[in-house]
Amino acid sequence: MKKLLDYVLSSIYLLYFGLVLLVFHALQVGAFHLFGKDAHKKTVDVMNGFIAYGWYLTGSTIQYRHLAPELPTDRPIVFVANHQSMFDISPVIWFLRRHTPIFVSKIELSHGIPGISYNLRKSGAALIDRKDAKQAIAEIARLGKHIQLKKHSAVIFPEGTRSATGQMRPFATGGLAVLLKRAPTALVVPVVIGGTGHFNPKGIFPLRSFSRMSWTVLPGIEPAGQTPEEIVRLAQEAIAAELAKPV
Repeated sequence: MKKLLDYVLSSIYLLYFGLVLLVFHALQVGAFHLFGKDAHKKTVDVMNGFIAYGWYLTGSTIQYRHLAPELPTDRPIVFVANHQSMFDISPVIWFLRRHTPIFVSKIELSHGIPGISYNLRKSGAALIDRKDAKQAIAEIARLGKHIQLKKHSAVIFPEGTRSATGQMRPFATGGLAVLLKRAPTALVVPVVIGGTGHFNPKGIFPLRSFSRMSWTVLPGIEPAGQTPEEIVRLAQEAIAAELAKPV
């Protein structure tokens, strides 16, 4: 019975999801060309709010918790998060919209997905070719320079790929090291993502209805006086400790 319900509610949500992407793709294009980048960003924020809260159509819930002191808006931030699912991203954009989060993403996503690909290209995301280390470093460096200048934020998933089981893979240091080199005043803030791997275990269909998903912002890590390796270790340990707590 539960499996049948998963198929039914997933079908409803995915129809909704597709319509949101198509409608907001058109709205993004109009906003960007008629009103500029700020209007485009606000359109993207709202789109991702619709995507995230649409999960209630599957009987699932989302929770946002902020365990850190008030995050600064006068310095860049690098959000470091674990990665379980393609659905990790929308709540990050929505809940942290005040900080203009810009993602490190694989270049394949920059084409072919209505709404999402257009935003990746126009938002200034670091679109990396994982087969070309030189290109990837250059893209991440460009993003680091941007957030240093504009006091925006970058979002990086140091695992490099999704772990739907919730068991974290080792965090890589390279991307964060490049960001901090180009954004030396950035605060590093761990973000703990829970439950999205259970919600979206394989592919996109069916989703698991009545899942509980959460996004938790932890206290920041000051990079001064620490190596990138030490910062990554502290971020991974903090995320792992939070994930280990009983729900």
